[in-house]
Amino acid sequence: MKTAHFILVFCLLALASPFAYASDPSPLQDFCVAINDPKDAVFVNGKFCKDPKLAKAQDFYYSGLNIPRNTSNPVGSTVTPVNVAQIPGLNTLGISLVRIDYAPNGGLNPPHTHPRATEILVVVEGTLYVGFVTSNTDNRLITKVLYPGDVFVFPIGLIHFQFNVGKTNAVAFAALSSQNPGVITVANAVFGSNPPINPDVLVKAFQLDKNVVKNLQSKFWWANN
Repeated sequence: MKTAHFILVFCLLALASPFAYASDPSPLQDFCVAINDPKDAVFVNGKFCKDPKLAKAQDFYYSGLNIPRNTSNPVGSTVTPVNVAQIPGLNTLGISLVRIDYAPNGGLNPPHTHPRATEILVVVEGTLYVGFVTSNTDNRLITKVLYPGDVFVFPIGLIHFQFNVGKTNAVAFAALSSQNPGVITVANAVFGSNPPINPDVLVKAFQLDKNVVKNLQSKFWWANN
C-alpha cells in the first residue's frame, strides 16, 4: 500500500513539475534574439542569442504577408512561414505564424504533422475542407468545411491537412505554439526520404505491390513550404 501511495504521489509531482514541458520551455529573460555569430553570444534553444542591449526593432519585424503567393506547383499550395528563421526575436518565445495560399479547385496543403506545435488556423478567403487524424489505435478522422472567419485547431503532433474545395483562391493564416514548429509531410517523408527506405519495408507497411512502391519512390515529392 505504501509503495502504491508513493508511486501516486511521485506521478502527481511529476505532472506538476515545471520540468514536465508539453511545448517549448518558458524563456528566462525578456527575449533572446537569434544570431548566427557565436562571438559574445549565449546558446539557447538551438540559437545563439544577441546581447539584449544590441536588440533593435528589425529583430522583431517581418513584412510581406499581405502578398499572394504562387500556387502553380504539383500540390497547388504555398506555405509562407514566419518563424525564428524570419524573425530572430521569436527565439525562445514559443510562437510562430504562417500564411497558406491555395489554388482553386483542389489546392492542397498535404497531410503533414508539426512535431513541436499545436496549430490554430483562420480562413480569410475561400472554402477549405480541413481535418486531422487521431493517434493509434482509434485513427479517427475529424473534419470540417471552413469559410472566411472560421477557425480550426490541429493538436500537436497529429497528421492534418487543408484542401480547397472552392472555385476561387483560398488564403488562411495559422499560429503555431513554437518558434520552430517543424513540419513532416507524410508522403515526402515516407516515399521521398534520402536515402530511400527499403522498399520491402513499405511493401509490408502499406500492403502495396513492390513495383508501386518503387514508382512512388521515383517521383519528385514537392515541398510547399
